[in-house]
Amino acid sequence: MDRQRALGIGLVLIAGMGFASGSIFATLTYAQGLGWLTLMAWRFLIGAAAASIWVLLSSRRRAALRHLPRRQIGEALALGALYTGNAGTYYAGIEIIPAALAGVLVYLYPIFVALLSLRFATRLAGRRPWFALALALVGVVLALGGLDVAAGVPWDGLGLILASAAIFAVWIVLSARLSGERRDRLGSEAPADSAPAHDSAVTTALMMVASAVVFSAIATATGTPPDPRSIPAAAWPSLLGIGLIASFLAIGALYAGAKRIGAAQAALISTTEPVFIVLLAFLLLDQRLAVIQLLGAGLILVGVIVAQTGPRSVGGPQPATPFEAEIEGP
Repeated sequence: MDRQRALGIGLVLIAGMGFASGSIFATLTYAQGLGWLTLMAWRFLIGAAAASIWVLLSSRRRAALRHLPRRQIGEALALGALYTGNAGTYYAGIEIIPAALAGVLVYLYPIFVALLSLRFATRLAGRRPWFALALALVGVVLALGGLDVAAGVPWDGLGLILASAAIFAVWIVLSARLSGERRDRLGSEAPADSAPAHDSAVTTALMMVASAVVFSAIATATGTPPDPRSIPAAAWPSLLGIGLIASFLAIGALYAGAKRIGAAQAALISTTEPVFIVLLAFLLLDQRLAVIQLLGAGLILVGVIVAQTGPRSVGGPQPATPFEAEIEGP
């Protein structure tokens, strides 16, 4: 395994741990009486502030921001606005349906990413990663406690979570294309003089600023502006955690990791997130793990390992699969 691929895998695993912590921090925040919209506004305000400071601390990153083409600035801001759709639908959905079921349904997104990557990014090569993806998704269902919680669930909640999965898949693929990924190359392999070859931290900061603006505007319009005086003191640790770890760190690591290994591989490795969720719930919330959850966690890890031992298919023209030929047409 080459160094860039290993670094990309490590970054996506860090992102998975960061996103997993968001579920724990959200649980703690809700316990203080805050709603999901207030949580989202502060999540991205804190995350955007941290990302902006990170850019300003480095002369190299400041230079990258100054030289970023206006078109790419607009695309990054648009992606940040799109991300609010994913986060908003998910956190609104878990107020309606059980969190375990939401966690299962939202992990349809790696399938969406894999299918979108057939046309718009570097596809999963051969049968091995597709088998690994199926194995990991079975593990997700088991790790989150099975599907027996689905009986009598409101359709509006299901729709919100499915919309979240679809939006997140589109966001991942578009982010990968912004980083320079194409069907025949990864973002890290884009020519140095090409427009997409820019600093990942700068792009992440722009996206998070846009997300913060959108959520803050919605919160203000609905009568719950992000006023720090309205936040209980006991809620600030969890708000800082979700802003710094589940947003600034997680989104930045996912974007940088996908740039090195591709959107489809990044989505597959992201299926490790439920493993981190159940472990953090055990360590921090004293929620006990059932045998079925441990089995599911094991299947997820096996699936990711199987996928990463296969060949990498980038760096040149790729033969079309029957599905690709169908969607591309004559």
